[in-house]
Amino acid sequence: MTGDVFELSDRLVDDLIDLSPIKATYIGVDGFDHLWDDLSPEGVEEEDSRLRRYRQAFATLPAGRDPWEELARRVGSEYVEEHLETIAHEDPFCDLNTVASPLQNVRQVFDHMDTSTAVGWENIAARMETVHEVIGGYQRTLEAGKRKGLRVARRQVVGGCTDARIQAADGSFFASAPARFRAWGGAGAGLESRLEAAAGSARDAFASFADYLEHHYLPDAQAEDGVGFDRYLRHAHRHLGMDIDPDETYQWGWTEVVALHRRMVTVAAQIDPTESLPGVVQVLKIDPARCASSAEQFIQIMTERQERALAELDGTHFDVPEPIKRLEVKVAPPGGSLGAYYVQPSEDFSRPGAVWYSLGDRQAIPLWDEVSTAYHEGFPGHHMQIGVQLTLADRLSRLHRVAVWHPGYGEGWALYTELLMDELGYLEEPEYVLGMLAAEMLRACRVVIDLGLHLGYSIPGDAIFRPGEDWSFEAAVGMLQEFAFLYPDYAASEVIRYLGWPGQAISYKVGERVILDLREAMKTRRAGAFDLKEFHSRVLGSGPVGLTHLQELVLGSQLPTTSRTPRPGSGTD
Repeated sequence: MTGDVFELSDRLVDDLIDLSPIKATYIGVDGFDHLWDDLSPEGVEEEDSRLRRYRQAFATLPAGRDPWEELARRVGSEYVEEHLETIAHEDPFCDLNTVASPLQNVRQVFDHMDTSTAVGWENIAARMETVHEVIGGYQRTLEAGKRKGLRVARRQVVGGCTDARIQAADGSFFASAPARFRAWGGAGAGLESRLEAAAGSARDAFASFADYLEHHYLPDAQAEDGVGFDRYLRHAHRHLGMDIDPDETYQWGWTEVVALHRRMVTVAAQIDPTESLPGVVQVLKIDPARCASSAEQFIQIMTERQERALAELDGTHFDVPEPIKRLEVKVAPPGGSLGAYYVQPSEDFSRPGAVWYSLGDRQAIPLWDEVSTAYHEGFPGHHMQIGVQLTLADRLSRLHRVAVWHPGYGEGWALYTELLMDELGYLEEPEYVLGMLAAEMLRACRVVIDLGLHLGYSIPGDAIFRPGEDWSFEAAVGMLQEFAFLYPDYAASEVIRYLGWPGQAISYKVGERVILDLREAMKTRRAGAFDLKEFHSRVLGSGPVGLTHLQELVLGSQLPTTSRTPRPGSGTD
């Protein structure tokens, strides 16, 4: 492989898209929406082979001419090493959970496919017709992992089986696809009967996979939920881009729980001084005046929040690029974990970024804890952070813009923006401040629960929750209900998520901690010359990087504010 680091990164993105048409759909690259990834053992082997060639290519690149080239080299090298390490530890052979495994990707990719053209619907039909192939390859990989002794925890297998059966049922996306096609205007077209058959085929594929999990995979699943120190710290480093001291982080997490609980009690007294904190929260959950009466009204309220924040903060605390001034807010199809998530714009911005809400079967939707979540998922959270990186083609490699994701950086930024919006006055009611604190509390609970369950820590003897007890699934669910005020089904869903995705749950609070520390360090360094917008620009202008790398870039002032200089005879991406 020849060329500079930006050309090499371009080729790597092309190879990643070839290996993963699902990734192509998420990025928004045309021409792959009818295809699937090869999730079989042979597909894992092919990915390993290609990445090894890129490892060699990055290692032999000539020295960069400027900091942007050095950034591209480091980001590209670390991306390749991270994914090769995942394969070396045989993670793809036990990659099954309830929120972020191939099972979810195969279903969720349909949410981001074009439904406004006949070509788009043809692609949907083609993918539904071949769901059995991609699921079959995935099943063979899990089966190979089982033969290797790589066993998934029983709780994750049961959850995966439930997810698969939901996709095979009448209320699934696949069951509704033909009706959506008719609503679009395709009734009577030849494609309608093809979609009907394809939808049935896709449902059958998920039903067959659920049967496999239940009858063939589950009997060999392991009872233990935790993954232990070695595996946990490896995954935590991958999510954070930094090493942690697990003992110190666990104790810090409890300190945050105590401090947040005290502030929540104080804010609750502002809402109703005659009521306890749990009593105030219960009122906020059921008071019709504080709830959206329907999913449609909820979406309208959240959309208006996004539009106002973007209009008022652009030019003051952020410089918002024109291509990301459009954001959609949608209700997610049934079957996924409860909560909200963000999907980035397509690379060319023809598909806008979108915040998706999985609302369950609730009719009235409380707003007290959703306002700060809107800022977390949309603007100025994920939508601002990811949108900015997509616009930096004059500085960042294509790989860096469209394929790299570090939860410590991205989730840390999004959680930081919840606090920022409180500081800027956008949580104008005490109930919304309480909701933000509940979100912070949730992330603090995640730190102690995730570390506690996976590493076998005991609850401290002086803790404000079940002092001295050993952690258990039931204790973790109870803590989320008691301290973060989650509904029982949501709390259980959350804990299952942490157990199946080790090290990810701590990325929010640890990432926020690093960003807040960086802000304080910059304030000290700049004294009266500190500028909040400039700080935000420095953090976002680096693109997604590991937290250790972010500290180096922000405090070391290693990156210029101008674009990179193209090599003679070449252009920028």
